[in-house]
Amino acid sequence: MQGHTRKHPTDSELVPLHFMVHPANVERITRYVEKVEPSDEGEAVPWRESFTLHFPDSTVASVCLNSARTAKGLTQKQLAELTDIPQRHISEMENSKRNIGKERAVRLAKVLDTDYRLFL
Repeated sequence: MQGHTRKHPTDSELVPLHFMVHPANVERITRYVEKVEPSDEGEAVPWRESFTLHFPDSTVASVCLNSARTAKGLTQKQLAELTDIPQRHISEMENSKRNIGKERAVRLAKVLDTDYRLFL
């Protein structure tokens, strides 16, 4: 029987990070770092909880669509031409104002070389 293999973080595994920022941004950057790097060691944050913190007005499908399109280096207009989906609809899907639907998800996934279920 195998034992538990997940290592808990220790102070020796932490990496110090130092950088220069404008004084007006210190508070905002500090709040962001506290969200990304929770202070409770060993306590995991569920991905959906983290997602809602970082993308409060977006759906998972809309963020996946935007990320996949950006990763391919395509504009909304180019994606619209490749999928035969109006550019306005792609914009609305990326801004969580329009559901993607299975038929469109399949067309998008084919062009973006990904699984259509990401967009549902």
